[in-house]
Formats: sequence, C-alpha cells, structure tokens
Amino acid sequence: MNNFVILPIIIPVIIGMVMIIFRKQIKLQRYLSLVAMAAVGIVTIYLMLQIKSEGIQTLHLGGWVAPFGVTMVVDMLAALLITTTSIVAFCCLLYAFRTIGKEREQFYFYPLFLFLITGVIGSFMTGDVFNLFVCFEVMLVASYVLISLGGTKIQLRESIKYILINILSSFLFLVAIAFLYAMTGTLNFAHLSLRVAEVGQGGLMTTVAILFLIVFSLKAGLFLFFWLPGAYSAPPTAISAIFAALLTKVGIYAIVRMFTLVFYHEPEVTHLFIGILAAITMILGAVGAVAFWDIKRILTYNVIVGVGFILAGVASFTTVGMTGALYYLIHDMIVKALIFLLGGTVIYLTGTSNLRDLSGLIRLHPQLGWMFFIAALSLSGIPPLSGFLGKLFISEGTFEAGYFWLGAIGLFTSLMVLYSIMKVFMNAFWGYTVIKEEEEQGTTAGLLLPIGILTALTIALGIGIQAIHAYVDLAVEVLMNPSIYIEAVLGLNPKP
Repeated sequence: MNNFVILPIIIPVIIGMVMIIFRKQIKLQRYLSLVAMAAVGIVTIYLMLQIKSEGIQTLHLGGWVAPFGVTMVVDMLAALLITTTSIVAFCCLLYAFRTIGKEREQFYFYPLFLFLITGVIGSFMTGDVFNLFVCFEVMLVASYVLISLGGTKIQLRESIKYILINILSSFLFLVAIAFLYAMTGTLNFAHLSLRVAEVGQGGLMTTVAILFLIVFSLKAGLFLFFWLPGAYSAPPTAISAIFAALLTKVGIYAIVRMFTLVFYHEPEVTHLFIGILAAITMILGAVGAVAFWDIKRILTYNVIVGVGFILAGVASFTTVGMTGALYYLIHDMIVKALIFLLGGTVIYLTGTSNLRDLSGLIRLHPQLGWMFFIAALSLSGIPPLSGFLGKLFISEGTFEAGYFWLGAIGLFTSLMVLYSIMKVFMNAFWGYTVIKEEEEQGTTAGLLLPIGILTALTIALGIGIQAIHAYVDLAVEVLMNPSIYIEAVLGLNPKP
C-alpha cells in the first residue's frame, strides 16, 4: 500500500472546503486553487515514478482489503490522466482569473472548480463500480452549479437539458450496478473481472455490459450527444474549456476500464457495438462541425468527433489501437482545452461568435492567431504535433482488427475536422481587419500565458513523444492483460 495514493483526491477537497470559509478573499482563493493543482500534479508524477519501478499503487481505506473494503488504485493509465488533468485545470484557472468575473468568483467558483476536479480524479482512481458512481456524482453536482453560475438565459436553458440527461444516466447507472451485483456478488473491479471470467459473459451478462455502455455513452457524448453542443457552449470560456477537456473523458475512461478489465470476453458483440457507436458519433459530429458558422458550435462538435475517434481505438481491442487511444486521449484533453480558450478569447475580444462578422484578427493579435493555427493542426492530427501519433496508431489498430470501415471513417472525418477548424482560422484571423483595436471589447492581457503553456505542451508532446512512450506502454500492458491489475489489487495471479 502507498499512503500517497489518496493525496490527489484529498488535496483539492480540503483546499476547496477551506476556500468556502474565505468566500470574499478572492486573491487567496486564486492562489490556493493554483497551489492545489500544482500539488496534485507533483504528487501524481511521484506516483508515476513509483508505478514504473514498483508496479500499480493501491490503498485499502480503513485497512479493509479488497474486495471487502474501498480500494483506491493508481495504475499508469490513471496516473497519466490525473497528471494531464492537473495541467489542464491549472491553465483554465489562470485563464479564469481574467475572464470569469468577480460575481462568479464571490459565489464559490473556485471551490466548485476544485470539487469538480476531485470528482474527475476520484473517477480515475476508484477501484470499484459503486465509488465510480459516487465520484461521477461529485463531478456532476459541481458541474450543475458551474454551468448555471451567473444565471444568464442561455445558461439556465441549457443547464436544464444537461441536468435532466445526467439524472437519467445516473438512474440507469444505478440499475446497471444493481444487476451486476445481483449476478456477481461484488463491485470491486478486480474481483468483478474474476467473477465474470468464472461465470462467463453469456447473454444476460452481455446485456448488462451494453447497459453500462449506454450509461457511459450518455456521459461521454458518444452517439447520444444531443445535449452536449448547447451545454458546453453556454457557460463562460474557462468553464467550457474544462468541461470539453475533462468531463467527456471521464465517460471514455469508464468505458475503457470496464471493457478491458470486466467485459472483454465477447468483443465481437461489445467492442463491435462500441465501434459502430464511434463511427456514427464521428460522422454526425463532423457534419455538425462543418455545417455551423458559430465558433462555439464548431468547437463543441469537434469535442464529439474526438470522443468517437478515441473509442474507435478502444473498439479495435488491439495493442496498437489501445496505444493510439491513450496517446490521443492525453492529446485531446490538452488540445480541447487549448482550442476552447482560443475560441473564447476571440469571442471575448470581438463580442461575437459568428464567423461572418470576423476577419483579420491576426494583424492585431499575431501571437493569438498563430497559436490558433498550431492548435488547429494539432487537433487535425498533422505531424509533428501531438495528435498525429494517436491518429496513426488508432487507424492501424482498426485495420489490424479488420474494422477497415471504422478506420476509413476516422480518416475521412479527420479531414472534415481540419476543414471546420481551418474555416475558423481563415475567417476569424485571415483577411482584412474589420474591427479596430480601440473597438475591441476586451484585452489579451493575462490570457496568452495559459494558452501559451498548452500550445507549447501540444508541440512538446508531438516532438518529444519518446518522453512518455514508456509510461504509455505500461498503461496499455495493464489494459491488455487484466491479470496485472487483479494481482496488484487482490494479490492474486489468475490463470490467463
């Protein structure tokens, strides 16, 4: 056991609770929130080094060993995602300092932000299905307040849809958990893997697996994404960016964990179904991204395409496909936050999100323009930026699995993504300037730093991919060989 395992959850919870007491001390809340994210990142990097040298790190809360107690588990997959989460959250906080507004800051924006991050990190770390549900709800309750914080008309309208769809998915989640417990007598991930392998993944078990897939698809924006474009475009930019970067990724993580550790015995049914949903999601998301001339809508539909593309790699259920899915998942968390911050800055400066009313911003803001260009290329998977290797491996994985149709759809929709995002660049930044500097409604002061950090990161991940290659390989090894996870949690070494 490693007592450091609990720190990535404890740190934001405690600091968030302390900040509630100092509601009007805005500067203190800002500093504390940054300290919390930096501390989480440092602790998780330490855990990554521990995992690399000693294996998966676990903590049995209260001394109750698995599967009887609550177990927190940090394997390399969780550690990579938590580290990325801390970086993205740090940058979104920096951006929020200048843009979120004093009214929202005084109404607990920073504590809510940290509670949302707590739910996200807890989802990555929990070792059982029920506490996955609990962490989902912590994340969602904080997001319910954040999406409506400020009380604008569009926020309230979209928050109703967002809350209703998540209440429905949470109800279905509980139903799925009840069925799974009734059939196996356990909810611990590692123990579930053993029980499902023992009883076999027959028709009823596969039906339960499909129910879990529907639940996580609703939360990830896979196929049933009608709620997502409005919900992610309604709140302020800093909130939209953190939603786009993290919330759908928790649903993706849940699918990856459940369908590589528990429900992996009938891939010709479950994983084919994931592939079909991924294909439909990529097509519909790409069509939406191309069709609209509103910056917010284009960016939110690109979130949907990214979800489908990541799960195309998961559907292949090959080592190379899973490697690509993990590379692209890390990339997508960074680049979605980046592109939302860039798009939000354009709207913040001009007061409009309609591309037909924009032109020539690169003459006034060359740094902003070229960083948007880099983000657009990275989002589209152009080498040598961070999105390229993930797309390459996912495409190779789908072809290796015989899903040629899925790989072809992924490559075609990538071209549509490139077109949609370059449409924003060509209309907003290129051409003659239609707005004078003195007519701008805001300033880039303080905004370029977080954007610059994320831009540098997407370049660094592309050029220096070897730096995390060994860590990604360790994460994929656990995903493709469940016995490693089971042995770490239960101390058992099941027969392959």
